[in-house]
Amino acid sequence: MRTSQLYLNTLKEAPSEAELTSHKLMVRAGLIKKLGSGLYTWMPLGMRVLRKVEEIVRDEMNAAGAQELLMPTIQPAELWQETGRWALFGPQMLKIKDRHERDFCFGPTHEEVITDIARSELRSYKQLPVNMYQVQVKFRDEIRPRFGVMRAREFVMKDAYSFDADFAGLQVSYGKMYTAYSNIFTRLGLKFRAVAADTGAIGGDGSHEFQVLADAGEDILAYAPDSDFAANVELAEALAPTTPRAAPAEAMRDIDTPKQTTCEAVAELMGVGIERTVKLIALVGGEAEEFFVVLLRGDHTLNEVKLAKAVGGEFRFATEEEIRAVFNCPPGFLGPIGLDTDNISVIADRSVAVMSDFVCGANKPKFHIAGVNFGRDLPEPNAVADIRNVVSGDPSPDGKGKLELCRGIEVGHIFQLRTKYSEAMNATYVAEDGQPKFFEMGCYGIGVSRIVAAAIEQNYDERGIIFTQAMAPFALAVVAVGYHRSEAVKTAADQLYADLKAAGVDVLLDDRNERPGSMFADMELIGIPHRITIGDKGLADGLVEYVARAGGEMQKIALADAVSFARKQLA
Repeated sequence: MRTSQLYLNTLKEAPSEAELTSHKLMVRAGLIKKLGSGLYTWMPLGMRVLRKVEEIVRDEMNAAGAQELLMPTIQPAELWQETGRWALFGPQMLKIKDRHERDFCFGPTHEEVITDIARSELRSYKQLPVNMYQVQVKFRDEIRPRFGVMRAREFVMKDAYSFDADFAGLQVSYGKMYTAYSNIFTRLGLKFRAVAADTGAIGGDGSHEFQVLADAGEDILAYAPDSDFAANVELAEALAPTTPRAAPAEAMRDIDTPKQTTCEAVAELMGVGIERTVKLIALVGGEAEEFFVVLLRGDHTLNEVKLAKAVGGEFRFATEEEIRAVFNCPPGFLGPIGLDTDNISVIADRSVAVMSDFVCGANKPKFHIAGVNFGRDLPEPNAVADIRNVVSGDPSPDGKGKLELCRGIEVGHIFQLRTKYSEAMNATYVAEDGQPKFFEMGCYGIGVSRIVAAAIEQNYDERGIIFTQAMAPFALAVVAVGYHRSEAVKTAADQLYADLKAAGVDVLLDDRNERPGSMFADMELIGIPHRITIGDKGLADGLVEYVARAGGEMQKIALADAVSFARKQLA
């Protein structure tokens, strides 16, 4: 394509509301245009990138045996009511009514729809396994849409669903999708990790997130450099300390802390390490609104996902009024000493359970207590569990080295749903023994539009986007300097453009009547990985200039060899 035929509208400045680099660059490069909050038009240049991602996704899904279909975006409420998610999905679901006042939603996901198809179409074990996928628009009414297409309300997603006769079959299907996803992100040229993850609102048993590694990522990942272990911090296990609890060596004593309400401040005042302090967090859980507390080491943070699993349900943080009613003390000075553990459960993190001579709140304003020990000064905790986030240096759960942390952007998620939806919707098939059985299901999602933003967060510089060749809107740009004033440049550029197209190169000819600096800046901003420049001066010697977008040095090459040279660079 020629730039004179391409709708190309680049900007020097990003909109003021753009926060992430990807959002700024996608707007500046003319890939997207904002319509409303969390709503974006994909402009022609952006569509070329999006379609290239979709092509690789489809290629690998088809190779894995999945079959493409397209389900409606608008879904009847009755299906969601069968699974109970009509009420549970929350305000993210955009609910609408038709002219007959019937309830529908703009699909945020399609588990209900695909399960309805399976229960009416798949009758026998002989038809299994089946994996069907679609590439389609989804809508989730984010409370705070931000970061451009990274967290938009409307987005493009690939969602696939597998149906198997038994769990062993599901594991095979799941493994195929794991491999397909790894192939997709490898082909896209992204640095990524597949990490064990919580199943969240989708439900089911096992799941893995595919995370593009980038500093702007919202998720924190734990991984072991010496092994393949990787997990979202929500799921990464903090192993119990191997060193047993030491015997008490200090007398318990009050510490005057008039303004110190945090573990950091108390540790600094006392001149001790923060790892010797214990913080108490007051919580309320269950339908009965039962008050309970958890104990964490001062330098650790609560993992709410782990705690919810430990207590077997949802919980909330206690209000200040509830705290004062139990402790007769304001927050900031709370501790476990003197608690009625027969009526108030105390859950200690594994690291706290082996501590001795620790520092905690005194349950009276402006005081903490040092030299506290379980057994001697207070009862053993009602329960001990892994309820904290791992930190760098923790031992890896697989026993191979120590953990490190990094940030990631979730671009794919696969789930073993098991029979969660088939049971809720009574979706059965006739098994080999003639009896009806529920389908074993898997669910596999990729944020197609999100991949584009994630790739930019991983690959950019001060000049703009650096697309990988697989995703770039064009693989190579030919910049013709003086195209409109030099017949030699025009002739050479047109011929090279034609020869490159004939050789199968996805090429853009910049034939605009612009200054060279503006032409180069645009090609760099939009991220085209390879560039050949043609100008009068070089042509006099039969030469053109080549440069790679990703920091390559400029090379002079013979115009006669330009096509073969370009093909080698693109191989």
